[in-house]
Amino acid sequence: MGVYLNPGNEGFSAICKGTYIDKTGMLGVMNKTIGTKRKMIFISRPRRFGKSYAAKMLCAYYDKTCDSHVLFDDLKIATDERYSATYLEHLNHYDVIYLDMTNIMGKASGADIVPFIQKTVTAELMESYPDVKAGHSFDETLLNTTLYTGNKFIAIIDEWDALIRDSRTDFSVQKKYLDFLRMLFKGSGTTDRIFDGVYMTGILPIKKDGSQSALSDFTEYTMLYPDEYQEFVGFTEEEVRDLCEKNQMDFEETKRWYDGYYFPQVGSIYNPFAIMEVMRTKNYRSYWCKTSASESLLKYVSMDYQGLAKAVAELIGGIRIKIDPDGFDNDLVSFRSKDDVLTLLIHFGYLAYDEASSTVRIPNEEIRVEFARTIREVEHSETIQRVQDSDQLIENTIHMNEQAVAAQIEKVHDDETTSLFYNNEQALRSVIKLAYFSYWDHFLKFEELPSGKGYADLVYYPQKDSAYPVFVIELKWNQTEDGAIAQIKEKKYPSVLEGYGGDILLVGVNYDADTKQHTCRIEKVEIR
Repeated sequence: MGVYLNPGNEGFSAICKGTYIDKTGMLGVMNKTIGTKRKMIFISRPRRFGKSYAAKMLCAYYDKTCDSHVLFDDLKIATDERYSATYLEHLNHYDVIYLDMTNIMGKASGADIVPFIQKTVTAELMESYPDVKAGHSFDETLLNTTLYTGNKFIAIIDEWDALIRDSRTDFSVQKKYLDFLRMLFKGSGTTDRIFDGVYMTGILPIKKDGSQSALSDFTEYTMLYPDEYQEFVGFTEEEVRDLCEKNQMDFEETKRWYDGYYFPQVGSIYNPFAIMEVMRTKNYRSYWCKTSASESLLKYVSMDYQGLAKAVAELIGGIRIKIDPDGFDNDLVSFRSKDDVLTLLIHFGYLAYDEASSTVRIPNEEIRVEFARTIREVEHSETIQRVQDSDQLIENTIHMNEQAVAAQIEKVHDDETTSLFYNNEQALRSVIKLAYFSYWDHFLKFEELPSGKGYADLVYYPQKDSAYPVFVIELKWNQTEDGAIAQIKEKKYPSVLEGYGGDILLVGVNYDADTKQHTCRIEKVEIR
């Protein structure tokens, strides 16, 4: 068993000894591409979404120097008819080259990394196959090995972009690394003679420029377009529900905190690290700060691109933002617009993308907490002003200053919307959410909250240990603010808050399309 050649199955064996969520179906999907023109697979995921777990699983399954029947015979790759047809055909059948780039960067740096890889892998090849003749180049040595053994390699490269991210402005180091990948994976026919399969993973997708055409033959699966690998991005809702049942955890609260990534074929997807941590600690909180993410959210939301500050405020307020993600160059330096910044945040896991509507949103409570922590540190003047205005609106609401509340909402309407867009209650709701976007310090936000005989438009509910009142907000269009308050009472919206024991503010907001004015009525009630 080697380090870079045929690393064995100990890594996956250790994973299986803990709580393991069976993702071996991924092997069945990959097996369909082995030896075909689609044999080079590239998967990008945020940190702590199980990339390295998957890489160790692949090593254990394909490595011919070990017997992994005991690990896989009871798992989906062997038992689920969707995947099992190819199970025995590829089990422990290949020489595996495994490159964990983060680990390698701890042993070599910069321009020395490629020579280090070539030297160490060659040494392990020569030790395993002493009769193989070393070639004049690394790929020639690999080719000689396949000719000697009679079977090809599976290459697994984990965190491929670690060097790209670490040397983001050192283009000479990047070029040397990319030339190495070009030699392996675009080598005038030698690639097909050396490799039966390639699995490469990282945070960043493959960069979109000619210098990285070395990787153009890879089929990409990203957080934007995961396609047939959707089920393996993270934990499915069924898997999370089972974990909650086994660990006696509240599924609905778990869903509120950690649900939010969604793909059409499988539905909700959860961050595996966050789910396993909450099962272990029994505490609902953000575990994002523990991910050692290489990039700071603060750095990116502070960038001075037109519309970015507004977009971040809307996202925190709970509004979906339409973007064009296809212009992003998949690096950390070539930003041209707010859409590029927001697209990067999708790949980092800070935002969730809906392909059908081309919109992004903050996926869940955990990530909202991270945005909330970050936004008050942003030194951008527009962001500072937005936070201050929203804070003041909350104070005016608490003190039942109806005119000031109406004026602030009207200001947000005038500044942020167009007459074409602002034409119904749904648009008014977006303005309200943007106006109250700094709610996170003291409130939880609920939309269309079932209550009494209907659904309350918006409810801002105080967090634990907060002395703030509940805001129950009803919106009207071309009616009256008094009518909004009357509906709250008639439909008994506050009834859902029975037992709250504190003040409840009923907030009615109306917009008159003829006068272009907002009006507000606020009443205090108590439910014991």
